[in-house]
Amino acid sequence: MQEQWAGPGRLARKDEGYEAMIQTVGIIGAGTMGNGIAQICAAAGLSVVMVDISDAAVNRGLSTVGGSLERLVKKEKMSAADREAVLKRITGTTDRARLTDCDLVIEAATENEELKVKILKDLCATLSPRTLLATNTSSISITKLAAATDRPDRFIGMHFFNPVPVMALLELIRGLQTSDDTHAKALDFAKRVGKVAITAKNSPGFAVNRILCPMINEAIFALQEGIATAEEIDAGMKLGCNHPIGPLALADLVGLDTMLSVMEVFYKGFNDPKYRPAPLLREMVDAGHLGRKTGQGFYAYGT
Repeated sequence: MQEQWAGPGRLARKDEGYEAMIQTVGIIGAGTMGNGIAQICAAAGLSVVMVDISDAAVNRGLSTVGGSLERLVKKEKMSAADREAVLKRITGTTDRARLTDCDLVIEAATENEELKVKILKDLCATLSPRTLLATNTSSISITKLAAATDRPDRFIGMHFFNPVPVMALLELIRGLQTSDDTHAKALDFAKRVGKVAITAKNSPGFAVNRILCPMINEAIFALQEGIATAEEIDAGMKLGCNHPIGPLALADLVGLDTMLSVMEVFYKGFNDPKYRPAPLLREMVDAGHLGRKTGQGFYAYGT
């Protein structure tokens, strides 16, 4: 049995059974999540096709991956030769036709149901019938998205966590139509890219965000009501609950627009006022203060 480098500090085993599974991965979206997924797939020895709507977006994604890998080289967690090998496995393009022969395609577009449905519908005409299709949604119904495709039995939720190269978890979500074979291949893929998988049922927010996002939303309510400052709320959760990052700083990292979208999915899906988005969250989004990606959220960030 051969072994292959699959990222800093870990090895991915390869044998005939493993090699018969997913070897080529397509990714729709070269943003924060898309380029992170591309990096871990290429680091695990998989060929990657990363697609976005413009050359500028594709180039930003490739540059981000290159910078991330360069930091690993500087920390002596990766050799320069390995960095170049990983980058060579990633093809950046605006041409969706390049996804035709992929074994797995992961949609990693913005957390917007209408946009995801459109992308998935358009994509199906391009893909081989054998291609598995996944979405990186953090809250939207997998059953509903699967119904927009021509392969609902070969569709599954793959919820990665940000930053993808660092976070160990991959949350798999089965829609009503997802076959056992698709789920098994998704579990195999998770192992191949060095992630620990948990499987959740198709319910708003699935398992992790069902717990996490209402907690962050409640922290925003506390800030809005003047219970404590942002710094004090985050310090309280870090020092009192042993969280590695405070909820407001985490909201800035995730993106306040994404947080609002998730809470709106909860509010609509459960029809329960306890999931009402905090008015301050909505106001921050209206102001364009989306967190780290805009340089201003609950905290200010250097540009």
